[in-house]
Amino acid sequence: MSVSQQIVATYKGPGRVVRRLLSGPESEGRALAILMAACVITFIGQLPRLSREAHLSGEELNPLLGGALLGWVFMAPLIFYALAFVSHLLSRLAGGRGTGYGARIALFWALLAASPLILLWGLMAGFAGPGAGLTLVGLLWCVVFLWFWIAGLRVAEWGMGE
Repeated sequence: MSVSQQIVATYKGPGRVVRRLLSGPESEGRALAILMAACVITFIGQLPRLSREAHLSGEELNPLLGGALLGWVFMAPLIFYALAFVSHLLSRLAGGRGTGYGARIALFWALLAASPLILLWGLMAGFAGPGAGLTLVGLLWCVVFLWFWIAGLRVAEWGMGE
């Protein structure tokens, strides 16, 4: 199944997709690829907002792009690895029996699967600017991301879920 088909399937049943991702052999390279794809897509989603910000403020666009690139492609993956580690430890304290790899896949896949909403948020921020629509899309992204992550963690740590 292609990545785009798996993303669509995640909106129908996130637990099933994470179960399918975890059914094969552990591959840290695959986990890193999922995370890096999510971070690159998130960076791309920032481009319209940064362009608008540079235009309205009169700033140069390149330093804004460089900062976003540094943050999303080089720093964010480290933060997400740490977050996956903490979520795995907390799951273990709550009785989870999964692995660190499963916790990483659950988090990284949730980021990638929710990325279409990040792209929509970036478009809204770039073309419409601040307002109720941007807030609504941001809130929707947060809810969907948490839904995917929690459903994935339930499968990865406790074997529960769809």
